[in-house]
Amino acid sequence: MFCSAQMTSRQHGLSLDAVRACAQIITELAPQDPNGFANLYFTAQANVAAGSPFFPASYHAGGAPAFGLATEAADLAVSAFEASTKVQEGLQRFQHAVQSHTDRLQAIANDLQTQTGCIFNGIDISLAPFPEQASSLGTALERMGIGQVGLHGSLAAAAMLASALDQVSFPRVGFSGLMFPQLEDAALAQSAADGVLLVKDLLMYSAVCGTGLDTIPLPGDTSPQQLAALLLDLAALALRLDKPLTARLMPVPGKRAGEETSFDFPFFVNSRVMQLSAEPLGAVMEQSPPIPIFPRSWD
Repeated sequence: MFCSAQMTSRQHGLSLDAVRACAQIITELAPQDPNGFANLYFTAQANVAAGSPFFPASYHAGGAPAFGLATEAADLAVSAFEASTKVQEGLQRFQHAVQSHTDRLQAIANDLQTQTGCIFNGIDISLAPFPEQASSLGTALERMGIGQVGLHGSLAAAAMLASALDQVSFPRVGFSGLMFPQLEDAALAQSAADGVLLVKDLLMYSAVCGTGLDTIPLPGDTSPQQLAALLLDLAALALRLDKPLTARLMPVPGKRAGEETSFDFPFFVNSRVMQLSAEPLGAVMEQSPPIPIFPRSWD
């Protein structure tokens, strides 16, 4: 069973109480499995609307039955840059591939809507990876000319892919962005193990393209107060940029930063536990009503 908790709302803003509650849930779930695996099924989320088809962020807010389609489409980006000698050429190949796939998926979904009466909400064609090089978002970025994902230039490459995806025409739902799950992407896992890719990098990428912090192994002694500080940053980013972001954080009991993970799960590739640069928040951030954070207007 997957579950989630909201840290924000567009009506009321950011709830510090909800942020702390999510941090406490993550802390209490961690020891339920020797590897902290229980946190795979929980996400703390911010600004995520109902109807997103990706678990564990998906939820229904009432009303008529509806469905959406979620895809693991990182392989489209990898293939697009396999034979491309210029970035623009690769981006065009990528857009054509996405358009072709979404056209076929939309036709199938429309038929299902007619047959079942369930409302088709749209497609989330996020570039979600699989733990092999051919389906690795990190590999796609490296084929775009980045020496190793996590080095400078990675954010620009990710922004280019996200912008190209935005220009494809299909009915959207959910994220429709780039997903950077450390433990589900071979290149990301390697970069994190090498100390090149950091938690701060992944949060920074979320500002231009990503969907948040996903399957991030953290030290087993990470406190709920430290987790709350990280979740607070993610929630504020989601509201300020008016985009959906989630955090699936996985403190690993008994592990310290830099130690290897030992998950035995076919959808994970092992990496190293990430260091978390966080300390408990000060008293000024204690009990408080929801804090409004508004998207910036450029008018």
